[in-house]
Amino acid sequence: MTSIDTSPATDAVADPGTGRRFGADFVWGSATAAYQVEGAATEGGRGPSIWDTFSHTPGRTLNGDTGDVAIDHYHRVTEDVALMKELGLAAYRFSISWPRVQPGGSGSANPEGLAFYSRLVDELLAAGIKPVVTLYHWDLPAELEEAGGWTNRATAYAFAEYARIVAAELGDRVGLWTTLNEPWCAAFLGYAAGVHAPGRTEPVAALQAAHHLNLAHGLAARAIRDELGEDTPVSITLNLHVTRPVDATSAADADAVRQLDAVGNRIWLDPLFKGTYPADLLADTAHLTDWSFVQPGDGELINVPLDSLGVNYYSTSRARRHAGTGEPERADGHGAGASPWVGADTVEFLEMPGPHTAMGWNIDPDGLVELLLRLHREYPDTPLMITENGAAFADEVGPDGAVHDDDRVAYLHGHIDAVARAIDAGADVRGYFVWSLFDNFEWAFGYERRFGIVRVDYDTQVRTPKDSARWYADLIATGSL
Repeated sequence: MTSIDTSPATDAVADPGTGRRFGADFVWGSATAAYQVEGAATEGGRGPSIWDTFSHTPGRTLNGDTGDVAIDHYHRVTEDVALMKELGLAAYRFSISWPRVQPGGSGSANPEGLAFYSRLVDELLAAGIKPVVTLYHWDLPAELEEAGGWTNRATAYAFAEYARIVAAELGDRVGLWTTLNEPWCAAFLGYAAGVHAPGRTEPVAALQAAHHLNLAHGLAARAIRDELGEDTPVSITLNLHVTRPVDATSAADADAVRQLDAVGNRIWLDPLFKGTYPADLLADTAHLTDWSFVQPGDGELINVPLDSLGVNYYSTSRARRHAGTGEPERADGHGAGASPWVGADTVEFLEMPGPHTAMGWNIDPDGLVELLLRLHREYPDTPLMITENGAAFADEVGPDGAVHDDDRVAYLHGHIDAVARAIDAGADVRGYFVWSLFDNFEWAFGYERRFGIVRVDYDTQVRTPKDSARWYADLIATGSL
């Protein structure tokens, strides 16, 4: 099996001459998502996803942009893998499009879809790059949404069957199997805030979706290991929230942060690691639902051993208990829709001081250290992987045809140094995947926000490595900041 090394990483150490160094076993990679890069939306037997429906609905995305073409990765796999090899990536984290494999979300597999991913995996291996597969990065088959989507318990079982199909096809050529990417976004931005597909604003539906996503993870992990063996490495990737109270001495503000932690973080962590939901989450949402959609035995199904926990990190926030009249402020970085914070209706977010990225997110590497050390304290036996970290900036092509993105280099340097600081303090962090390898379709923000270390000209599809890509390649080659 071509697996990601799960032996303890060599500690990063401070070196006054060259800066922090990482061990030779530390995994350096980059990441993308199918709907953001593949294009070929109606080719190769692919069916529509909820993001096809959402992006083609007027007013849902900036400038009406869609992922129909994206960056045409579907037709440019060979070129793109060659670029990854040139940069020295040890691993590539990509997602598989469920509707490309099962156009309607159930039934027999689409041979053309499976063949595409099989070829991608083979090309990666031939280039010396370990494939890290994410089975779900938000592109639910549209047909399943018509039957209720993630509010329907049957979707979790359909996902497990899809996972089994992909595992059987790609087998032990995959270095790490990740079931879900950021289920918080899928559930709460998609079903409560309405700013992501499927665009619903139903708080109880969001809680149902969260549970069924948790269940889908457990069922899929079991299906993968049933197909490939109990030692098959399985993970999940979470976007965990680092929120601090506005007033550190205020019990009310501390309780506001507790509420956010329950519905933002522990709604995933507790079922994954303990097989139960937090009692305070159930109490906070009791006026909305009795949680009867959680059936006996679900906790045991969700609680499967993880080989690592994927951590996506971008920014921090600050919150307090809203005591005034009118609606609480929504400076939480998650768009202008309804609140995604189900059960926390009296919590107010305050604007974060700068500097900020083009997404309006604050830059706070210390928050990453804080998050990694929390996870290490609470789950000391579970290795951690930074599966997404990066920044969007208003990149410009210079007169020399290059993109001199010093702000992105500074962002990456600060956050990778934060990873090293966390390792120094005892956190077991095994790798780092920069988001994103390429500029691409940034969901509701269309093509205006550029996260890539490689620039893509959306008119010509020409790829141009930015200064940040060259900087990252040097870091990979030397292991030294």
